[in-house]
Amino acid sequence: MLEPLHSFIYFAPESEQALTEAGLRPGRMGYFASRSAPMGQVGAGVVAATFYNFNPDLVARHIPRAWTLASPSRVLEARLAAADAGLRRVLGEELITSPRLAEAAELARSATEACTPEGRPLYAGHAGLEWPAEPHLVLWHAATLLREYRGDGHIAALVGRGLSGLAAMITYTATGKGFLEPVAKATRGWSDEQWDAGVEDLRAQGLLDPAGALTPEGRVLRESIEEQTNASAVAPWRHLGAEKAARLHELGRELARHAVAHGAFPDGVFAAARA
Repeated sequence: MLEPLHSFIYFAPESEQALTEAGLRPGRMGYFASRSAPMGQVGAGVVAATFYNFNPDLVARHIPRAWTLASPSRVLEARLAAADAGLRRVLGEELITSPRLAEAAELARSATEACTPEGRPLYAGHAGLEWPAEPHLVLWHAATLLREYRGDGHIAALVGRGLSGLAAMITYTATGKGFLEPVAKATRGWSDEQWDAGVEDLRAQGLLDPAGALTPEGRVLRESIEEQTNASAVAPWRHLGAEKAARLHELGRELARHAVAHGAFPDGVFAAARA
């Protein structure tokens, strides 16, 4: 329920504007720089490793060049400003200033108190940032921490199951819960030839059928990855407790649905099951 309140930033026009004004080039550079900036002035290899399902060649087109155009601290300032402006647009001032949002921010921040950095480099970088003051930005930062905490654990699960970044993207797309295939290829930088070769490899492993859908073995694999990801991400919710977690779910659903209904994401990006 909290994920849309973080990830809308990657599609927000406010983000493109703020990051280009900070000195970055328009397009994918802003995404790679803004998400990796909490780790410092890292190289393309670190970004590709921690983002995982992107073509490393795409990452290398933008990192480390981004750091010659804007420092990580400047990028982070621009990103937070974009989050502020974007949330005000998709939530509106009534929700931004509501007691419900303030309550959600407090609960989400409390949940992050149980997150620990061991084995979670993207989370650790973000956890080192100062908390913003305004409730809607507290909520955004908390959602970001929880998202990266879970994401680092998800990558560990993928590695443990032997799925490369490309294989992970293909099999997740095949679940019908992620990006549409053309969007997955374009945003992650995989050519048709690379994607098709990955599909053939997964067919040879018995994970995809001739039509490119998950086989029973493929579904079991994806389900086991999600189960391990859930298990590695449970600490914040145990810390919060069932009653407060349910309340945050309720509040997050209201806020996320409002944001999506008011233009948080463009059309034609996600598959029907995700939408």
